Order: sequence, then structure tokens, then C-alpha cells
Amino acid sequence: MSEQEIRSQISELEDEITRVEEEASKKEASAEKEIEADFDDKISDTKSKLEVGEVDLKEATEKSKEWTKKMNKLNVDVASLKKKLDNLVKGKAKALNKKLDDILKEKKNKIKTYETDIKALRKKLEKLEAEALKKQTS
Repeated sequence: MSEQEIRSQISELEDEITRVEEEASKKEASAEKEIEADFDDKISDTKSKLEVGEVDLKEATEKSKEWTKKMNKLNVDVASLKKKLDNLVKGKAKALNKKLDDILKEKKNKIKTYETDIKALRKKLEKLEAEALKKQTS
């Protein structure tokens, strides 16, 4: 092989390298456009959904904190009201029992007074009957 042929082969191979590089460069540009077309809309859509989701999450978190505070306050209020209700129910039963006891004591005292009066009147009656019987027999 002559020097000229070798130089010619080298030149052809270098030209081939240049052609391969140009072809690869075109494919790279085409690939970028193709991938961008596939992903850019999806990325943009997902990004805007993410932003909306983050805003909603922040709002929900704030509301959750508010409701947690409200729930804690209501738990305290409800517990207090339950205790108050229990005390009122017990107080009612206690007051009723005391009132009934007082009425019973008053009833017993009045009856006792009446029974004492009845006993005294029966003695008087017996005395009068005895005197009447005495007068009849005499």
C-alpha cells in the first residue's frame, strides 16, 4: 500500500468520524426535543398540581390545628358539664330525700300530737261513760 492510499484511507476514516459526530449531534438534538415534548407538559402539570396540593395541605393543617384546639376546649367544657350534671343529680336526690325526711318527721310529730290528744279525749270519754254508768246504776 502506498503512502497516498494510506493518507486517503485516513482521510476517509476522518470524514467518517465527522459524519458520525454530525449524525450523533442531530440525534441528540432530536432526542432532546422528543423527551422535552414527552415530559415538559407532564412536569408542568404535576408542578402546578403540587403547588395546589401544598396550598391545600397548608390550609388543612391550619384548620386541623384550629379544630384540635376547639376539640380540646370542648373536651374540658364537656367534662366540666358532666361533673356539674352529676353533682346536680346527686344534689337533687339528696334534697328530695331531706325534704321527704322533713315531711315524715313533721307528719310523725303531728300524728303524735293528735294521738296524745285522742288518748286524753278517750280518758275523758271513759270517765264520762263511767260517771254516766254510775248515775244510771244509782
